[in-house]
Amino acid sequence: MKRILPIASLILLAVLSQAQLKRAFTIEDLYRVKSVEDPQFSPDGREIAFVVSTSDLKAGTTNSDIYLIDSDGHNLRQLTNSPAVDNHPRWSRDGKTIYFVSARQGGNQLWALPLDGGEPSQLTTFSFGTANPVVTPDGRKVVFSANVFPDCGADEDCNSKNADGLADGPLKAYMSDRLLYRHWVSWKGGTAAHVLACDLGTKRTIDLTPGQYDSPSFSLSGTGFCISPDGMELCYVSNHDSVEALSTNRDLWLTPLNGGTGQNITAGNKSCDADPAYSPDGRYIAFRMQTVPGYESDRFRLALYDRAAKARTILTESFDYWIGGIQWAPDSRNIYFTADVKGHTPLYRIEVSSEEISMVADLKTIDAFSLSPDGKTIAVIRRSVGEPRELWTCSANGKSVRRLTFLNKEVEETVDVRPAEELWIPSPTGRSIHTFIVKPHDFDPSKKYPLILNIHGGPQQQWTDGYRGDWQVYPGSGYIVAFPNPHGSTGYGQAFTEAISKDWGGKVYQDVMAIADSLSRIVWIDSSRMGAMGWSYGGYMMMWLEGHTHRFKAIASMMGVYNLKAMHGATEELWFPEWDLGGTPWESSLYEKWSPNRFVKQFTTPCLVITGERDYRVPYTQSLEFFTDLQRMGVPSRLIVFKNDGHWPSAVKSMPFYYNAHLDWFHKYLGGGPAPYDMEKMLRNQAYTK
Repeated sequence: MKRILPIASLILLAVLSQAQLKRAFTIEDLYRVKSVEDPQFSPDGREIAFVVSTSDLKAGTTNSDIYLIDSDGHNLRQLTNSPAVDNHPRWSRDGKTIYFVSARQGGNQLWALPLDGGEPSQLTTFSFGTANPVVTPDGRKVVFSANVFPDCGADEDCNSKNADGLADGPLKAYMSDRLLYRHWVSWKGGTAAHVLACDLGTKRTIDLTPGQYDSPSFSLSGTGFCISPDGMELCYVSNHDSVEALSTNRDLWLTPLNGGTGQNITAGNKSCDADPAYSPDGRYIAFRMQTVPGYESDRFRLALYDRAAKARTILTESFDYWIGGIQWAPDSRNIYFTADVKGHTPLYRIEVSSEEISMVADLKTIDAFSLSPDGKTIAVIRRSVGEPRELWTCSANGKSVRRLTFLNKEVEETVDVRPAEELWIPSPTGRSIHTFIVKPHDFDPSKKYPLILNIHGGPQQQWTDGYRGDWQVYPGSGYIVAFPNPHGSTGYGQAFTEAISKDWGGKVYQDVMAIADSLSRIVWIDSSRMGAMGWSYGGYMMMWLEGHTHRFKAIASMMGVYNLKAMHGATEELWFPEWDLGGTPWESSLYEKWSPNRFVKQFTTPCLVITGERDYRVPYTQSLEFFTDLQRMGVPSRLIVFKNDGHWPSAVKSMPFYYNAHLDWFHKYLGGGPAPYDMEKMLRNQAYTK
């Protein structure tokens, strides 16, 4: 009698068969994937504008253009097609024009594209560029941020004269009389970020946030300012403490849009207040806030400022997860937000009056979202480990979810983009550690595979179930990769996040070793071919592993912290080491206790060391010291320094070499095949051809 398989088994067999027909993921495929970003509903809710970014691997360039699609998923069309980057689409109130930022002429400027036909027209010409521009509701002004010389404000001639020599001119030295003289990849050079307003009719530009401070403050996400619904008021973020390098005390300030004196509305909170958003009815300003001064990884809460009562309320004090992006519902009664939760970033809704929180949708990783004008539909940019970014919509109650774009369909149909599996692995710390596992192309459970364990940086952040290059390139080359969220990660309650502070080489090390022990017992993992890699704090952990275990056959450390005392004296945001390591080096013994450079005599594991010469967060000399000590101990090691890069190498100019360097290193020591490209040829010719 013929055996009849259950439906679930038939589906699984079909999926496996389909995967076997696809080829392995390569570095080239990584740069074929298009990235979808920044969804924006039209005023009538019928269309969604968004950005599509593409890469040219051989040319080493990236570009982005504006696209438009009907909100039901039909009628996809490309609105701009320029060799210059076009992004940041925003609708005019009447829906007839899309404003966008383009570098077509004179740096990043605001342009207007009429949707009834015609070519884009340039609206601003400010020589220092326009960042995050917002057109006022009446369409008469554009408000934007720019780095200017504080004494010059909006005076372009004054700014231009002071800027002479700062870039490629005769200036041969930088000078500073105060801390935070450089940040991430840039020297301050006497400039500060200010918010400016330009009258689109007269072209007269005024400085709305004069003074010596960055207003808005630097942020890796968000704009740092917003305009009231009536177009009369600006809310912006600024830190006015005397030593900004020691302070996380960012505040919300209000000022009239026609110019005036700023008013601090969060002076009572000495920690971070950020990312303001006016309610549509103008009654409230929602924002993210922390409550512990000097601690950048305190839990972000959602707070509310009542403009009439001049009172603040914390809405999510009982919600033990970090608040991410926020947006008001059109009725001004609800706020939608994302949060870091157990390796995902679900979308939530909170009812303002009752403070009741409900989950709308868990779509693995949500990178951006936008509500329709009627509040019934939400456009989301979402991804999972096995699915690149695309535009989706979901209903406001989360019951209906629909994919709108298929821009990566060709890659998805021909290349094996591997999904992740989730494990919870016990640690001697008493907690189970959430770990993502990605198996290699053509995985066969009867075979044994080498493993690469990847420790995230931050350290207070989380790996999420979201498409990333290193989650695909290495499995495509035959490796199992594991991505754990050890102590210090967000998404598992604030106490779990706080546990890493003042304990850098403690519980995380125990977690990592427990994960390595557990995975080594899996029958399809070759325990004799296990490697580890990490970036930033993950790079620190690689340096710590180098002096504390011989478990791994090869290690790769990127942008890692090696000599903690030297790190304190050369990094820029001093609040970070002084909180996480218990003070200054002359006050705290933890700099000595947790510094990897104390354990040089135990170094034996072959190690790849990668850094960027313009990394001001973790200065590249940290990696130079580490490499020197590896060499002096006779440990097989290789140093790669990206000359023009900072803490994050250029995505398309440097990262192909970065990925190839890892494959070359791990293939050599974990017994894999040859790297995709010849390393020496890549260095000589900057070529990405075999």
